[in-house]
Amino acid sequence: MDWFNKPDESPGGKTAPLQVSELSAIIEVLFDDARLQGVWVKGEVTNYTHHSRGHRYFSLSEKGVGGTGAVIKCVMWRSDAERLTFNPAEGMEVVVSGSVRLYAPHGSYQLQVKELKKAGIGEKYLLVEQWKRELAAEGCFASENKRPLPAFPEKVGVVTSETGAVIHDIRTVITRRYPLEIIISPTAVQGDSAHLEITQAIRRIGNLVDVVIVARGGGSFEDLFAFNHPDVVRAIVACPVPVVSAIGHEVDVTLADLAADLRAPTPSAAAEQVVPDRAVLLLRVYELKSLLTASLQGRISWSREELNGMRDRLRPRRFVHRIEERKNTTADLADRLGRACTTRMERERLQLAELKTALDSRSPFAVLARGYCVAEKNGVIVKSAGAIAKDDRMKIRFYDGNSDVVVERVDHERNL
Repeated sequence: MDWFNKPDESPGGKTAPLQVSELSAIIEVLFDDARLQGVWVKGEVTNYTHHSRGHRYFSLSEKGVGGTGAVIKCVMWRSDAERLTFNPAEGMEVVVSGSVRLYAPHGSYQLQVKELKKAGIGEKYLLVEQWKRELAAEGCFASENKRPLPAFPEKVGVVTSETGAVIHDIRTVITRRYPLEIIISPTAVQGDSAHLEITQAIRRIGNLVDVVIVARGGGSFEDLFAFNHPDVVRAIVACPVPVVSAIGHEVDVTLADLAADLRAPTPSAAAEQVVPDRAVLLLRVYELKSLLTASLQGRISWSREELNGMRDRLRPRRFVHRIEERKNTTADLADRLGRACTTRMERERLQLAELKTALDSRSPFAVLARGYCVAEKNGVIVKSAGAIAKDDRMKIRFYDGNSDVVVERVDHERNL
């Protein structure tokens, strides 16, 4: 059938509209052009997926002005992929051969790859690796510089697009968990100048909130490229409050993720990280209240028992009885102490008398009292008549006094 000259089947003689399947068939016929068959294309591998059945899905992109360029989706069926001698990787620059085909279910075209050859790592990937090395040398990714998130923030800042599901998801999670003020610093999240807007958005909000979330939904390597830019990384590091990144999906890691104080796999997860769960806090409050109540009740019970014991000990009759007991005990102790002191004094008196008698019996004064005396010459006791001579002056010590004498005669004969 000639699709471009379809018979008039509509009332009034107008051309009848095509069915979607008919239009797809026309496009598929156009794709049979020889210029789209067996073509060789050079580009950078992005969004690479190795299907469990052996098929390979990826996009082929070229770098354009400002870091963006044309992209075409590619598929390499298992029968062709089995001939590969290497595993394609994200950012790898390759040369492929294949044919452009229409994928009717999605109404999109794709390049069915028959051959794939390595042409080098893609320029964007190399640029990101270079930035990564430079920023690491500056200390932008140092773990010791990571800041803890505030336990109870009052304001949360969000750097993302004003439209889309990201800000809606963050608002929903925060409102449910811990309602507080959310300040949005809007920015473009992809495009030639996106890195400039993201940088300004971070700087604009840093002094207004307690924590910042930098977020965007999933996307290809090209879509997330702005978040690898050094300007964005340095803005995150210089932010005066902690920054949580939620860029792309869990498998997507940008340089902004490495610089952030905390990385979350999704924007919703980031919202859960920056605010506590009100339900959990209330449960903890109830638990602490129960513990405090039990502690106070126990203390009151113990104090009541202590007070009752003191009241019993201080009752008048019992108190008087205790005083009488103590008085009797004191009187008994006083009596015993008095008797013990008297006995001790008598014993000591007897011992002193015995010592006096013994001392008196050995005292030189007792000898002098019996009629003896002591002769001294020049302060020295004279023990022999040979020690004195006529006219020597001497002192005679008697029992009751002293006398000075002069020697008139010395008799050296010893009387037996």
